[in-house]
Amino acid sequence: MSHRWSLFISLYILTFSLKAQSVTLLFAGDAMQHQTQLDHAFRNGKYDYSSYFQQVTNEISRADLAIVNLETTLGGKPYKGYPMFCSPDEYAVALRDAGFDLFLNANNHILDRFSKGLHRTLDVLDSLGVKHTGVFRNREEREKVYPLMIEKNGIRLAFLNYTYGTNGIEPAFPDVVNYIQRFQIQQDIQRAKDLKADVIIANMHWGIEYKLLHNREQEKTAQFLMEEGVDIVMGSHPHVVQPAQLITDSLGNPTNLVVYSLGNFVSGMTAVNTDGGQMIKVVLNKQNDTTRIASCRYRLVYTEKKRNGNKTDYAVVPVLGANLDAVNQTRMQRFADNARAVLDKYNRGVAEDSISTLLPEDAKFKLKIFPNPQFITTLAKKLQHETLFSHFHPCYVSSFYICTNRPMERSRRTGKSVAAEIRTGSSQPDLPPSAANR
Repeated sequence: MSHRWSLFISLYILTFSLKAQSVTLLFAGDAMQHQTQLDHAFRNGKYDYSSYFQQVTNEISRADLAIVNLETTLGGKPYKGYPMFCSPDEYAVALRDAGFDLFLNANNHILDRFSKGLHRTLDVLDSLGVKHTGVFRNREEREKVYPLMIEKNGIRLAFLNYTYGTNGIEPAFPDVVNYIQRFQIQQDIQRAKDLKADVIIANMHWGIEYKLLHNREQEKTAQFLMEEGVDIVMGSHPHVVQPAQLITDSLGNPTNLVVYSLGNFVSGMTAVNTDGGQMIKVVLNKQNDTTRIASCRYRLVYTEKKRNGNKTDYAVVPVLGANLDAVNQTRMQRFADNARAVLDKYNRGVAEDSISTLLPEDAKFKLKIFPNPQFITTLAKKLQHETLFSHFHPCYVSSFYICTNRPMERSRRTGKSVAAEIRTGSSQPDLPPSAANR
């Protein structure tokens, strides 16, 4: 047997022996429905959201689990925007069809239609087959389903969700809304540990609206959560992006992630810095019963508003690679410049993701030619998303390709060989969602 094939077999065995369980999470910000959105979505006697998420659906769907903050109620007619939100069921359907698996409901607008609106929101989400958490019909229901436990690829995830308040409206008995109350949160975290969670994720509706920097109260709450055992803290409510910090131990291994605000996923807001948000992608790896944050990156998204006859089409578009009309381009650039100025300065360990995980159909570069090691690593990371080898570390995938000069498995998405060709030119990034919150 040739030396080349001996090396190949050795690396092949090594790949399988060192296989790690992996899960990709995608977090989007506030998904809102202001009056302008409602007015323009109503067409031909029904609500049409077909333009909203076309450019981000692929990115959302590729995650093992995609999470969004539903910043409205599904309370039935009449539908209204700010300040007492109530949206058509079609809006939730569009979010689900875009790829979202988990809807967060503990926010300051969940009681805008009071008890009836809370109950109907949960009923609609149940009918759509999507998971949800943060509010409950009664205490007994909460005890049965909270924390929300989801197992993906052998990794057990515990989701927590809390809000600072509900705009002065108190939940009617027996409804339950999760408020930020430390004693209750401590009990919930302990319950997550008892349920053998590998990772505990706290989604917090907190902070001061329109402030690009988090405040001391957010910092103290995040520190409390991490000390109690939370691994990932995701923030919403300010309607603008705020910094993210990846915390490491003395050896440089990531231990915790805090994102202070995702900003708006999609909204009708027009104030400076509110017309976009960030989508956070987190990859978790589990090996030898230890689960770690393998990577975390952000992508900026912008809510495009484009005239279409007497209506306006809303669309969540990725900032990188966007080709918009002059007005939208100017507004998007203003949002992106302001967001990057803050995130580039204050983020720690969380960089902007500028590489698309989609393999371009018109790829032109032969895999057997590798310009440099960085290209190999980039390619391997792309291939992780497309092949049956998606749980392997990029270096093992690279070795596999180098040794064989052959196609690996076929793409799960297209059924075509993903190892045949690839283009080295710039590629459009994946698209993150934007949400709006008031």
